[in-house]
Amino acid sequence: MSIPDTFDLPITGMTCASCAGRVERALRKVPGVKNATVNLANERAHVEVLDKIDPANLIAAVDKAGYGASLEQNPGVQEAEQLKRHDSERWHLILAIVLALPLVLPMLLQPFGVHWMLPAWVQLLLATPVQFFLGARFYVAAFKAVRAMAGNMDLLVALGTSAGYGLSVYQWLITPTGAMPHLYFEASAVVIALVLLGKYLESSAKRQTSSAIRALEAMRPERAIRVVDGQEAEVAISALKVGDLVRVKPGERFPVDGEVVEGQSHADEALISGESLPVAKQPGDRVTGGAINGEGRLLVSTQALGAETVLARIIRLVEDAQSAKAPIQKLVDKVSQVFVPVVLLLAFGTLIGWLLNGASAETALINAVAVLVIACPCALGLATPTAIMAGTGVAARFGILIKDAEALERAHEVTTVVFDKTGTLTSGTPRIAHMIAVDGDVSALLQQAGALQQGSEHPLANAVLDAAREQGLVLEDITQSRSLAGRGIAGTLQGRELALGNRRLLDESDLTPDALAETAQAWEAEGRTLSWLIELSPQRRVLGLFAFGDTLKPGAAHAVKALSERNISSHLLTGDNRGSAKVVADALGISDVHAEVLPADKAATVIELKKTGVVAMVGDGINDAPALAAADIGIAMGGGTDVAMHASGITLMRGDPRLIPAALDISRRTYAKIRQNLFWAFVYNLIGIPLAAFGLLNPVLAGAAMALSSVSVVSNALLLKTWNPDVEGDAS
Repeated sequence: MSIPDTFDLPITGMTCASCAGRVERALRKVPGVKNATVNLANERAHVEVLDKIDPANLIAAVDKAGYGASLEQNPGVQEAEQLKRHDSERWHLILAIVLALPLVLPMLLQPFGVHWMLPAWVQLLLATPVQFFLGARFYVAAFKAVRAMAGNMDLLVALGTSAGYGLSVYQWLITPTGAMPHLYFEASAVVIALVLLGKYLESSAKRQTSSAIRALEAMRPERAIRVVDGQEAEVAISALKVGDLVRVKPGERFPVDGEVVEGQSHADEALISGESLPVAKQPGDRVTGGAINGEGRLLVSTQALGAETVLARIIRLVEDAQSAKAPIQKLVDKVSQVFVPVVLLLAFGTLIGWLLNGASAETALINAVAVLVIACPCALGLATPTAIMAGTGVAARFGILIKDAEALERAHEVTTVVFDKTGTLTSGTPRIAHMIAVDGDVSALLQQAGALQQGSEHPLANAVLDAAREQGLVLEDITQSRSLAGRGIAGTLQGRELALGNRRLLDESDLTPDALAETAQAWEAEGRTLSWLIELSPQRRVLGLFAFGDTLKPGAAHAVKALSERNISSHLLTGDNRGSAKVVADALGISDVHAEVLPADKAATVIELKKTGVVAMVGDGINDAPALAAADIGIAMGGGTDVAMHASGITLMRGDPRLIPAALDISRRTYAKIRQNLFWAFVYNLIGIPLAAFGLLNPVLAGAAMALSSVSVVSNALLLKTWNPDVEGDAS
């Protein structure tokens, strides 16, 4: 059985999910193609072929379907092209607003008793570039939709605005000189400006989606120090092979997945485990590419490169999870497939019906155009962006950033919230949870440990120094201070040689916990990180024990309680050990705990939970990115990594857990407003189209009804500004 080759093609010109579907169908028709999938988020097609085929055939098939494709694989070039298109869309939007504003201004002034109208030729000059230059993209997309026997919002925009523009020109031409004709230039121009706004927001969402992948890829070092026969040489990562030895200096990222051969250090592996504390590394321990080396020089044997590294697998997980997301506009596009041909048939039927009943061609045409004018998707164009702008605007005031429509689409259905632990429910900063002195003098114990830790940047050192400052302890200077790589720190204080470190330091010093053994075992069962303070000379003895742990964030308990009151279950999903996970879960009343979980398993756990309901995932670290992307709604905590924020649909600008139920609430309310707006937009059409068809609604009233529908949806959306989050609960 032959193994299919693959091609990745950047695709240009796609505007909606139906475009992606047409590209997929075109590629699948090429002889030799086994399968083709198009990711609208990163604008790429992944093609599997069973036979050796010329890639030019794939590009030709895409071109024939009306889109662009290439074999360009340079991410920098693709990013530059996307940025160029994004900038072009922004300038088109600005120009559309500048040209449409003078046209709509008279209508806005009428309620205040100001009756003023631009001359017809000025309106024509303002509306024409909006209609045929800025609106050209809609005509092109509409043509593609018609050719594919489909209907979408682009076709509605093209039809509706053309009807308004054409009727305006017709009215101007038949109106006697000196009289003021009834014109509808402002309707067509405003609709195009509003839809351009929606397209710009969609483009921004796509860029945010691809930013998650770029941020992950940026963690891959480009070069490494290879060691051959004791000689070091800097080489490109692509030049390395499995089994090569690489030197990793303090503060550098590990360039490969491998095993420590020589040296001792700590590694910041929050990338993989979510653990806030550095992990000790010594010969025989595994390290992960992208993690950050601590204070020691390490020699690492390469075990995985390129696509086989843990980081590469995380990137693939994020890409796969993101590819399933779809815009909320798909609902309108589906309705439009039926709505457009029905409106066309009704308009044509109106024209023929009036002619058969003896009406003049002018009357029949006016009534037919009235049908198209009342059906112009002005309210449809306003329904989504106004609700999103109002909802996201008020949410942003309270520190909730809603970044994509997928979050809005699913928030009202959420049944389960999955929490990461470190940095989400807890502060992510270690603190002293317990300490005990053999002689009972805890203050002296803390003072001695603080003296040893002066000048150290280790997270545990900061915890000791913070505790000493809180108790107002004066720390004496230490002499002969030295770092014990992978074990702790040592120095001389008042003629006594002291050391503070982990159990390995205790064992190497030939000391035993003795009376503190039972206490140490109990604290380890809680998932605490232990540090022993020992005296090396003149005596060799254990002085005391410190237990470090994370602290709950203010408001964490309130957040879990608020979700429970809404019948939303809470799960704890963490890479930390079971002991520390259980301590947090018990304190918050969370019964469902998933501990010691790696990134791939995090995403798998979320996917499994999705089988029984709609899942929101809350996290802040790179290790949470696959699970955030796999969830129905990803929520990133403020202060977390850029990758977590890019992979999520909602970002909390400050790390207050109470904003989690608030974010779900405003998302639910915003989506409800969108549905209400779409309902009212179609109700106006359902009532107005029959009236226009029977001649009871002339184009002037049709235009007024269309404007009224716009006012209705805008007013309804603005009601969201009265929303306030429930963050007044106990923050302890």
